[in-house]
Amino acid sequence: MNDSQSRIFDPELIKRFDVSGPRYTSYPTADRFHEAFEPAGLVRALRDRKSNERPISLYFHIPFCDTVCYYCACNKVITKDRGRADRYLDYLSREMALVARELSGSRSVAQLHLGGGTPTFLTDAQIRRLFAQINEHFTLVEDGEYSVELDPRRVSRETIALLAELGLNRMSVGVQDFDSRVQKAVNRIQSVEETAAVIQAARDHGFRSVSMDLIYGLPLQTLDSVSATLDAVLDIAPDRIALYNYAHLPTRFMPQRRIKEEELPSADDKLRILGMSIDRLERAGYVYIGMDHFARPDDEMAIAQREGRLHRNFQGYSTHAGCDLLAFGVSAIGMTDGLYTQNVKTLDAYYAALDTDTLPVVRGYQMDQDDRLRYAVIQALMCDFALSLTEVEKQWGLAFSEYFARELEALRGMAAAGLCELTPDEIRVTERGRLLVRVIAMVFDRHLHEHRTAAKYSKVI
Repeated sequence: MNDSQSRIFDPELIKRFDVSGPRYTSYPTADRFHEAFEPAGLVRALRDRKSNERPISLYFHIPFCDTVCYYCACNKVITKDRGRADRYLDYLSREMALVARELSGSRSVAQLHLGGGTPTFLTDAQIRRLFAQINEHFTLVEDGEYSVELDPRRVSRETIALLAELGLNRMSVGVQDFDSRVQKAVNRIQSVEETAAVIQAARDHGFRSVSMDLIYGLPLQTLDSVSATLDAVLDIAPDRIALYNYAHLPTRFMPQRRIKEEELPSADDKLRILGMSIDRLERAGYVYIGMDHFARPDDEMAIAQREGRLHRNFQGYSTHAGCDLLAFGVSAIGMTDGLYTQNVKTLDAYYAALDTDTLPVVRGYQMDQDDRLRYAVIQALMCDFALSLTEVEKQWGLAFSEYFARELEALRGMAAAGLCELTPDEIRVTERGRLLVRVIAMVFDRHLHEHRTAAKYSKVI
């Protein structure tokens, strides 16, 4: 084992602490949202925004895909009919108008993300129409972070030029694996050449950051096959790389039932693949950001982490903290002044709500003071790998050792195992503990310890 592996990748520590747990794109996690939530609650939050002079963040869920990837756990609609998106855009426009009508304060947008599904399922004309709707209600600031997820099999160089023209400047490119046998097993056939061409087009049109998504633990993957995929990825040299753990949950996600369980790597093989991948990425100069993410040292995400400005929300890591997140489309989750809301999950329910001039909210959760405190603690651990206890005490007016006595007791065992270091002034995640930061964050999750949930979390590794 080389030096980079010994600092971050400790297989024995991982085996000991590889439990199932939340990803903490929110706290409390989405499984704690109340099902009987009234849309009027979001209306009140929009009208009474305390942070109404701050820029906002926008998320748009575009659910359509023209083929199904068997590993996918996203909320999606499989269709080859691009015309179905026209009706969806009609209703996105209605939802934006309802939100804008109630929204107090700033309409300036510092962050925007198009997710799915496949956002580039939309035709160029539909993309132009969506941005005309967005610009009707909101103002995209000049130095904002505007990103799009795309499938390189379904996008032309002309579409990349259009996205840049409309202001998008960051891109997440789905890859998962370049091995032909693995691609066939998950129903996603995609060449290195078409992927590289899309990324080159993005660079040619001024995109400031390009990320590639990979998955380990897919059927038929081996050390050699994943190493060959990494060879191709590192030749393309994206600014960021997301290396996700495949969670096989066929009882929850129907497409996964088409994956043959006997073809999945064993737990030991999966761990070896992860260790090799981390080693390869670090030797290539990528910085481990946290969770599944790596970035070049000069990328904004790595810089934000060094400067203590990194943030985590439903889109993953972000350089914009403190923005209210307004979310549009089926299943989209937003947060306004500590109020989480989630939209209905089906197109029929979405259309039916908006036909009555009602926001299509189906679930929500209002954070209390304890939630806000724990949210801040978990954010610091997940983003900075460190927490200043004196800063928490100063900001929240409490004695940390008293308020979190139970949590500190649990952390002492983790510190003894090498996950973290405890001093009277600080909790610091060790290099070896960084891959397991979710386990440390779970210690501070009051809901996880006090209230049962029907949710089935993925394994940490």
